[in-house]
Amino acid sequence: MASPRLYSLGRYPAWVMTDRPLRLRFAPSPTGFFHVGGARTALYNWAIAQREGGTFVLRIEDTDEARNQPEWTQGIIDALAWIGISSGDEHFEGPYFQSTYAEAHIAAAERLYEAGVAYYCDLTGDEVQERAKANGKPGYDGYSRDRGLEAGPGRVLRFRVPEGTTIVHDLVRGEVSFDNSNIEDFVLLRGNGSPMFLLANVVDDITMRISHVVRAEEHLPNTPKQQMLWNALGVDPPVWAHVPVLVNEQRKKLSKRRDKVAVEQYRAEGFLADGMVNYLMTLGWAPSGDTEIVPWSRVVADFRLEDVNHSPAFFDLKKLSAFNAEYIRALSLDAFIEACAPFLLAPDVPWNPEHFNPVVFSAMAPLAQTRVTRLDEVVPMVDFLFLVEPPIDEAAFTKTMGGPNARELLSEVIAAYGTAEWEHEALKETLEAIGEGYQLKLGKAQAPIRVAVTGRTVGPPLFESLVLLGRDETLRRLQAALQRAGATPG
Repeated sequence: MASPRLYSLGRYPAWVMTDRPLRLRFAPSPTGFFHVGGARTALYNWAIAQREGGTFVLRIEDTDEARNQPEWTQGIIDALAWIGISSGDEHFEGPYFQSTYAEAHIAAAERLYEAGVAYYCDLTGDEVQERAKANGKPGYDGYSRDRGLEAGPGRVLRFRVPEGTTIVHDLVRGEVSFDNSNIEDFVLLRGNGSPMFLLANVVDDITMRISHVVRAEEHLPNTPKQQMLWNALGVDPPVWAHVPVLVNEQRKKLSKRRDKVAVEQYRAEGFLADGMVNYLMTLGWAPSGDTEIVPWSRVVADFRLEDVNHSPAFFDLKKLSAFNAEYIRALSLDAFIEACAPFLLAPDVPWNPEHFNPVVFSAMAPLAQTRVTRLDEVVPMVDFLFLVEPPIDEAAFTKTMGGPNARELLSEVIAAYGTAEWEHEALKETLEAIGEGYQLKLGKAQAPIRVAVTGRTVGPPLFESLVLLGRDETLRRLQAALQRAGATPG
């Protein structure tokens, strides 16, 4: 029986009732990187399965041989595991592969044919278009409905769409009505005998005893066709829920060709899984209370499909970064250092690996942790500590060193820092005193020192950085910058 808790809450309409155990599915195709929209849909399913003691079924729809690649399949599995959905959980089942059920798909098609609800058609695609043009109405016109054709080379099997109206009851969108006269007799088997997506999808869901289908709104137009197939195969359709699509800043649907949509890319840039999960769950839905930043346990407790918004959800990169920054700041220092390790030890870091000092980084880590929004920002923030020569922002260097008295101030700082106590407050006070002599506040006085030592005008707190860099290296860089500034026009 279905989970009693799911229906005892009194918040779902009567048509949600089903006598099946609660089984949800996520059925991606391995044709590219894992889309953030797919991740959001998977999480919606996962939250329901966890709260209600149901099952999350992962099915890889791998029947598109021309586009499917094994690495994309593994990418889906790895990306799901990264956001917390994996075979290590009691609610997870799979992965199953659609390609292994081909015989069941064809057998179902044959049953539909034998029952008289499907028929063979020998029109080619071009002939269908020619007839549509002649009739002045797009789509297939039912030409072969009563011709009594049998299976044969090049003949497709079409479903005989009944007259009337198909009502789809949707947990998110309510009651959606489809006029069957606007739905052409759709293809079940191609001319080569292979099953179409609609048929395979329904047969798989029946085989896997799926009770609820929660998926993106873009699949809603297929739903009346699939519901017809469920009924024709003698099984009650599942409970449907179509969640809003994700859109970009221009309110256009997120596109792999135009937008940054790959979950793998966000992971590589240093977004934390918990922050990504929390943010994705707020796209079309919000937890109760006065903050959207909540732990997964709270999401599971609060999430309800009937509370999902109908409107497209804006995938806001700035808001995602803000979420991620909050999660980074919430890490313990040890956890932050551990999370940074893959970036600091990557083969493409700008420094010689032998020059990396984990003790120095550990001392800098608390300062970096409060200033980054992604973990990949850590490397350019601390690279000056481990490079023989700091990276120079030429434009910033020229502008800063061309300022009034910049070189004179730099000379005085070199002399003073030669004997100053090497502690950040003492270094700060020394620079403040020198800056006052040039009527410069500390922020202005710091600029030539920072660009000389780090090569940039922005970065972690200056004086703590100087302490970690050490007196000798700091003075060497200040001297080198003074010489460089002397050779710079202006």
